[in-house]
Amino acid sequence: MTDRPAGPAIEAKGLVKTFGETRALDGIDLHIPAGSVYGLLGPNGAGKTTAVRVLATLTRPDGGSAKVFGHDVVRDADAVRAKVSLTGQYASVDEDLSGFENLVLLGRLLGHRKPAARERADGLLAAFGLTDAAGRQVKKYSGGMRRRIDIAASILNTPELLFLDEPTTGLDPRSRSQVWEIVRAVVAQGTTVLLTTQYLEEADRLASRIAVVDHGKVIAEGTPGELKSSIGSGTIHVRLRDASSRALAQEVLSRALGAAVEPEADPVALTARVDGSDFEASNQAARVLSELAEAGVVVDNFSLGQPSLDEVFLALTDRPAVPAGTAEMEAVR
Repeated sequence: MTDRPAGPAIEAKGLVKTFGETRALDGIDLHIPAGSVYGLLGPNGAGKTTAVRVLATLTRPDGGSAKVFGHDVVRDADAVRAKVSLTGQYASVDEDLSGFENLVLLGRLLGHRKPAARERADGLLAAFGLTDAAGRQVKKYSGGMRRRIDIAASILNTPELLFLDEPTTGLDPRSRSQVWEIVRAVVAQGTTVLLTTQYLEEADRLASRIAVVDHGKVIAEGTPGELKSSIGSGTIHVRLRDASSRALAQEVLSRALGAAVEPEADPVALTARVDGSDFEASNQAARVLSELAEAGVVVDNFSLGQPSLDEVFLALTDRPAVPAGTAEMEAVR
């Protein structure tokens, strides 16, 4: 395991970036500790990719300041680049080369002698489960395999900071899980990861801290648990025996709680937020169960717990999270 640097991995104050009339970053502040996964969570055009490009020295900010391991991203750009690696939303390897050829080529460009580059390529292909596909052209890889080879290319020289910009966009659940395991393994070796994502589950699973970004500003920041607690409510989830009783159950819940009740995609499921302390929420839940029984609604499953990140996102932004698989379409230059 590598030694983790002292001090924050990233410290940004009042970052501003404009593209014409668009203010992509509007005074973002970030303090990201070393040796963990930090998530930037936000909808399309929130400013996530622009923030990554500024921090990776690919775009100069129009205002504010940012340091990566103590190096200013404008004045000490070369020093920053020596410490970071970036995996963007799209594969950056050569699709006409094989996975092995790509890694050897990049290893040579990074200064490794040929035997060392070949050894490093073999090791990464094995670690990422790509040995059997090592000799195959990358253009014949599946989406999940492409993301794995792209991340492997990013850590040929182990970076102190790895930027992962929407690393699992468009992947199937199995491929996403494989990428998550790779991210955890990278962090276990001492690398700090800045992850941008629209997948709320991804942020919840991977990130020790999350900044919610909207319209170029950080509107909330904390651990996943802190963010869930910040909206001051719990969540009741109800699963009914019969879908035909959902309208009645929704009416009973709304009346008992005095709050909006949201039907889920599952035709027998409903969700409602409850405000107040844990004790008050428990009392409300008990009352709801009693009133559903009196109304003749049969409940198969009933739970009271913390809000999900989806519900936090809705409370903070007044709109639901972006549907899975939608790529962020920010203006990046």
